[in-house]
Amino acid sequence: MKATITIPYAVADFAEMHERGFYYVDKTKYISRLESYKAPVFLRPRRFGKSLWVSTLAHYYDRTLTHRFEELFGGTYIGSQPTPEHNQYMVIRYDFSKMVS
Repeated sequence: MKATITIPYAVADFAEMHERGFYYVDKTKYISRLESYKAPVFLRPRRFGKSLWVSTLAHYYDRTLTHRFEELFGGTYIGSQPTPEHNQYMVIRYDFSKMVS
């Protein structure tokens, strides 16, 4: 039987990527590096994964998702080497992409 890999398009939710089994490039090793920056800024062109990265960070730090940590991050780098700050914060996300002018 041939395995198929589904590459997502316009999916910017980390949990949805995991739940639907989409192809995901694990960039979670950068979370520990990110914690050493005082005020990080994410500047990339359109369609380069900024929203997915912010969603990944929100799922990682949100204390209301502690019960899902192993499920969501079990197969990732940060899942095997979590920082002390994982699931320690109340996270509020604002999504301005849905706004219309």
